[in-house]
Amino acid sequence: MTTALTLGDRKQMYRALWRIRIFEAQVQRLAAAGEVPGFPHLSTGQEAVAVGVCAHLTREDALFTSHRGHGHVLAKGSSLQATFAEIIGRESGLCRGRGGSMHLVDATRGVMGATGVVAGNLALAAGAAWAAQVKADGSISVVFFGDGATGAGAFHETLNLAALWKLPLLFVCENNGYAEFTSREEHSNVTQVSAFAAPYHVPASTVDGNDLLIVHAAAGEAIARLRRGDGPYLLECMTYRMAGHFVGDAQHYRSKEEVAALKEKCPIERLQRHLTGQGVTQAELDAIAAEARQEVLQAVERARADPRPDPATVRDYVYSAPALATS
Repeated sequence: MTTALTLGDRKQMYRALWRIRIFEAQVQRLAAAGEVPGFPHLSTGQEAVAVGVCAHLTREDALFTSHRGHGHVLAKGSSLQATFAEIIGRESGLCRGRGGSMHLVDATRGVMGATGVVAGNLALAAGAAWAAQVKADGSISVVFFGDGATGAGAFHETLNLAALWKLPLLFVCENNGYAEFTSREEHSNVTQVSAFAAPYHVPASTVDGNDLLIVHAAAGEAIARLRRGDGPYLLECMTYRMAGHFVGDAQHYRSKEEVAALKEKCPIERLQRHLTGQGVTQAELDAIAAEARQEVLQAVERARADPRPDPATVRDYVYSAPALATS
């Protein structure tokens, strides 16, 4: 699948990585200044997984993400301004400023929900996959989750059901080595999450989640299987998060040496080295990053200037109001 990417495609993906990286930096900056409600969870360092997988998705494909979902939403095509407006609680946000960082929904783009409940998104994704199977329109469902979610019963129940019904569901585990503040080896005797797929006879693979081209190729093969009707697939992407579990996390559970070593595996720098090897100049790469930065900063400032929701509308959108059939 990597060979199918043109040089132009790879440069666009480089831009997409930078958009997410800069977006998350702005969330961190404004959260530290008290402008972001709650404790946002950043995907800094994990951008290659979002971009590599979502590059294969259409607007009709359903995407479900977790509390660390900003990158997935942006990679699926949601507006920078509307996403940031939601995170800072503005009326122009994806959910009219009511959902915030952990509840991003953009149904027009197939973003069907983010949740702060660990593993809470898995069963919902299976439901969307079942709907896609019934519609038989070639669409699929994708769910992102961290390695900590594999300790929840919902993960195993959903994996079993997806296998039983051969649902077009792609499980994408972003294994960053930590379940909140607990390292993988401290909470599980299973080293690789992909091993959980074997008892359910679900095909699976573990790839380098910091190499965008590897993620893109693996996701492309998995998604092709789903679209053929071959049932679910579990893709484990070994990655890391540069920031803490949430903005403000002091990260006492990992050493400065560990964090420094992980930063050497930056997915943006990995793709940059690949592109320079393909003849792209550093000046062009710098221009791509600068354009992405300007785009994000403009969107952020527009979002900050947008009004907050009117308190009088607090009860709006709480329940759907379906039209009743009349005889």
